[in-house]
Amino acid sequence: MRIAVVGGAGGVGASTAFNLLRDGGPDEVVILDRRPPHITSHVMDFDQVLEQSPGATVRGGDESDLADSDILVVTAAVPLTVNTSRLVYLEQNAAIVDEVADALPDGWDGVVVLVTNPVDPLVLRFRDRTGLDRHRVLGYTLNDSLRLRTGIANAVGAPPGAVDAWMIGEHGDSSVPLWSRVRVGGEPRALTPEQKASAEEYVRSWYVRHVALDSGRSSTWTSGLGVSRMVSAIRGDAGAVWPASLVLEGEYGIEGSAVSVPVVLGADGAREVVEWELADDELAALHASAEIVRALVEP
Repeated sequence: MRIAVVGGAGGVGASTAFNLLRDGGPDEVVILDRRPPHITSHVMDFDQVLEQSPGATVRGGDESDLADSDILVVTAAVPLTVNTSRLVYLEQNAAIVDEVADALPDGWDGVVVLVTNPVDPLVLRFRDRTGLDRHRVLGYTLNDSLRLRTGIANAVGAPPGAVDAWMIGEHGDSSVPLWSRVRVGGEPRALTPEQKASAEEYVRSWYVRHVALDSGRSSTWTSGLGVSRMVSAIRGDAGAVWPASLVLEGEYGIEGSAVSVPVVLGADGAREVVEWELADDELAALHASAEIVRALVEP
């Protein structure tokens, strides 16, 4: 299976490639980037990763490699700046994503995992521009749920990995925590108002706190590991349930907008959208989030 990583010389792209190679799957990982020396540097480095974790292959590539890719991971983006919302990158990153979309040949039947932010409007734009089946254009949004789990763990005193919790909706300020589905240590847990407030403050402030450091880097390690596991779930075709952004056509009562919802992953992308029963306020918040995304993409 050929996995092409566009923006593969950047932090998230390189971390994704590294984790895919460490998985040891029988994949060909192809790195594409506008900085050829950076591609060469990473490939020279990855050659010795393969000595420690053999199984896959890695090389640099160019636009011609997209046509034969089975999974296309798009991480390319403009440099990070100090800001308060991912939406500031929409115009510039849309131009980058448009180039990738236009490079795909008619009839391409692979799966796109879009990581570039703001991911939800770009998923909608990419799908409209390519005409691909909506189930094949997925946005990576796991980080929201991971941060919610960390926030809840901090609030209730649980160790890392003990909390199962989900964020759906826009990957941004209007994301929706599903308090009705929180589990701690495998058991349902009703949080106190104080615990909810503490966990939500952690999630809502994470991006602003991180960007304010002016480090010039994004959540490279979290995203790289998460994207590689999402790719593995698609490649493995085992029916894993993941949060992902895709264009909805009636699910949750939403039509023609892209937001993160639970999906069953498989070889063709999202096999199906899982429609959980949500609390009334959760569903209303999801609808509001979808309208925000829709407004960003409409002329």
